Amino acid sequence: MGTEFLNIKDSVDAKNLIQEYFNKYYEPEGEEIPIEDSNGRVVFEDIYAKIDFPPFDRALKDGFAIKSEDSFGASEENPKVLKVIDALEAGSYSKKTVENGLAVEISTGSPLPEGADSVLMFEYSLKNGDEVELYTSVTPTQDVGKKGSDVKEGNLLIKKGTVLSASKIGVLAAQGFTTVKVYKKPNISIISTGNELTELGEELKPSKIYDVNSYMIKNAAESIGASGTIKGIVKDDYNQLKSKILECLEEYDILICSGGTSAGVGDVLKHVLDEIGEVKLHGIAVQPGKPTILGVIGEKLVIGLPGNPVSSLVIFNVFVAPAIRSLLGLKESSLKKVEGKLTKRIHSAIGREQYQLVKYDDGKVEPIFKDSGAIFSLARADGYVNVSKNTELVEEGEIVEVNLFN
Repeated sequence: MGTEFLNIKDSVDAKNLIQEYFNKYYEPEGEEIPIEDSNGRVVFEDIYAKIDFPPFDRALKDGFAIKSEDSFGASEENPKVLKVIDALEAGSYSKKTVENGLAVEISTGSPLPEGADSVLMFEYSLKNGDEVELYTSVTPTQDVGKKGSDVKEGNLLIKKGTVLSASKIGVLAAQGFTTVKVYKKPNISIISTGNELTELGEELKPSKIYDVNSYMIKNAAESIGASGTIKGIVKDDYNQLKSKILECLEEYDILICSGGTSAGVGDVLKHVLDEIGEVKLHGIAVQPGKPTILGVIGEKLVIGLPGNPVSSLVIFNVFVAPAIRSLLGLKESSLKKVEGKLTKRIHSAIGREQYQLVKYDDGKVEPIFKDSGAIFSLARADGYVNVSKNTELVEEGEIVEVNLFN
């Protein structure tokens, strides 16, 4: 069952086409989740403060809450003496009013008693029984966190599109939020095709290899925030592949296949898609990864990645990941890139964009020259360098940009 590639797209057109169909069939959705489970998730809508913070005037230091005017002129030679009428620990408050000549012993974080306007630190005082001697003066509001000084009720707290981190989750907790609305994860099913593939844990027989791509693509998808589920290996059998595709699309938003995309006798994915859907893309002018397919079945997408592991991972990162990231509210600019000096020259074929695996170490970029089926080159690779289709040679010593896998 042979086939020919359709009109091969250059990399920009292919990337735009994939994004176009993601935009057509998928709309970003939000879901409420507990804040303790929200690390790394993207905020779906602007979040506004529910309360003033601090919610009351509070002490910023351990010491004595006083009227600042009672301390004016105080020194070690001429201390001022006040009567201590109460003592506060964190989490407690005083019902007493601080008037002239009075003080309340106070702990950091405690609410300032009525009448007090400042805190004098313990270091500048000496308590004797129910009296305290002040050895320095303080100004109004000194060491006092005023109500709402951090944020006022109704102020914008966290913007839509923000990636939540430990510190931002702490802000939500300080406001009393128990849940947060975030971008819902696209639900992706993943299969590998090929008669040569063997499941992990099974005996490896002659002419067989273990399934690499399912595990690699699942984790690549999850590393950008999607949810990936491995649905197993499918043989190069038309009916079996058709059945598995239909099964996956009943339950999942997107199906990613690896293998079965080349113009070879054993590659059946295009023929299955032609029968039950429509092929929108078959072939990209890149190296590695030319045999890439985008198909539409109903209102869901099937993406066919090359079977070679290096090609599969590179094509996922370059063409598929950006479209998935858009559903998660993530921007392309947030991808990690670094610059470094090339340690060896890179040769490239004119007319085909090349993604060269590289190792990055302290500003040095070392090309990894292996064919796209050499899986262990991925163990050394930190990312890839993009060589344009009009470039035949990138010289040793040139400064290049590395797109990092992690």
